[in-house]
Amino acid sequence: MAFLPLEFVVPATLVTERWKMRSININDVVKDFDAVMSSRDHLRARFGDIWGWPSDDWTLEQNLVHLGWHQHEFVLRSSFDYAVMSLDDSRLLGCVYVDPPYGGAPGIEAEVWFWGRQSELASGLEGHMETVLRSWLASHWPFKRVLFQGQALDV
Repeated sequence: MAFLPLEFVVPATLVTERWKMRSININDVVKDFDAVMSSRDHLRARFGDIWGWPSDDWTLEQNLVHLGWHQHEFVLRSSFDYAVMSLDDSRLLGCVYVDPPYGGAPGIEAEVWFWGRQSELASGLEGHMETVLRSWLASHWPFKRVLFQGQALDV
């Protein structure tokens, strides 16, 4: 079920001086798997029990199914998972999730989560992502209030 008005055009891409973002799809499976598995410790520290992912025995096949589901959700307009890619498309640097609210604070219209690849943390990737995403949410989405990384945010 879509959580946005049908006339709303979902942003397809976002390009910065450091990375570009687009809808994730099954063709990203190898790059996503590499980013996820090399960032397990960071992902567990960042999201903990909220996601319970990735397990140590996470497989490429499980990742393919996972990405297929995200791709299908994007088509259905029920959830939006973006791949954050290097400018040359050679590496997946992280992901951004724009989801319907799953409960919690009243008035929340969406939940937005993101993460950056563990090997890119020293470069300030996640801080840059946060700055860009806050502006992007305010200027390109119809939400007035989102849960952003677990914190209520008026946009």
